[in-house]
Amino acid sequence: MSTTQAGGGATVRRLLLGSHLRKLREARGVSREEAGYSIRASESKISRMELGRVGFKERDVADLLTLYGVDAEQERASVLGLVRDANATSWWHGYGDVLPPWFQNYVGLEEAATEIRSYEVQFVHGLLQTPDYARAVIAAGGHVTEPDEIERRVEVRLKRQAVLTADRAPHLLAVLDEAALRRPWGGPGLMRAQIDRMLDLTDLPNVDLQVMPLGFGGLRAEGGAFTVLGFAEPELPDVVYLEQFTTALYLDKPAEVAEYTGAMEGLLADSLGAERTRELLRSVRQEL
Repeated sequence: MSTTQAGGGATVRRLLLGSHLRKLREARGVSREEAGYSIRASESKISRMELGRVGFKERDVADLLTLYGVDAEQERASVLGLVRDANATSWWHGYGDVLPPWFQNYVGLEEAATEIRSYEVQFVHGLLQTPDYARAVIAAGGHVTEPDEIERRVEVRLKRQAVLTADRAPHLLAVLDEAALRRPWGGPGLMRAQIDRMLDLTDLPNVDLQVMPLGFGGLRAEGGAFTVLGFAEPELPDVVYLEQFTTALYLDKPAEVAEYTGAMEGLLADSLGAERTRELLRSVRQEL
């Protein structure tokens, strides 16, 4: 099993474990506050555990199983084994010095997803970026100035891209605002290479790229860029990822997800199809 698959698998197991614990708690009629008290933690800690966004301690899960009336040794052993699998170390933990925890959560979800639907306004999607483009936009952000840290962040971005050619690669469906193609990050030569990279990647059967022409402006998504992550496991809901300046929001309530899914469908309808997108990419490249 590749590192990418192992990391994504650990994330899925964490999500499944959290979902299972939530179902056990609700079936027993136990509140999150009561569950938190039983493991010397807060209600919010139980919420994060059930959403699969924190690690699990075997002792805590064992205490919760007791509280929820799970006494059968075989069932307890199965759940506790899932705890050990869910806590497996993923490759991105080695980049904790440059990756905030809220983005580490996203990387795990990205690797676990079977479908990634994304709308980007400012930049080319991270999974489609060349090293030079990634370096240019990271440096231009102004938050990172040390060359070593910039290179570490570029490394992370390139490692993330391995998911597109993994054995169980997700389907990436990306809508990109044309304005992002016309921002000269690093100069014309860099942008030509970036466009070449996107043209190459659209040859992959699991990568679909559509450009939103300048005349449309993506009004169906006036809130800006967003990503919807889908998973093979029926127990796992789709997750909407919204990146902010110093943190991120993860939405998984069905009504909220439906709003973004509808917006994505509208964006796809308004943007250029695959072949016209390739024509536009070639046209912009020639202009550069």
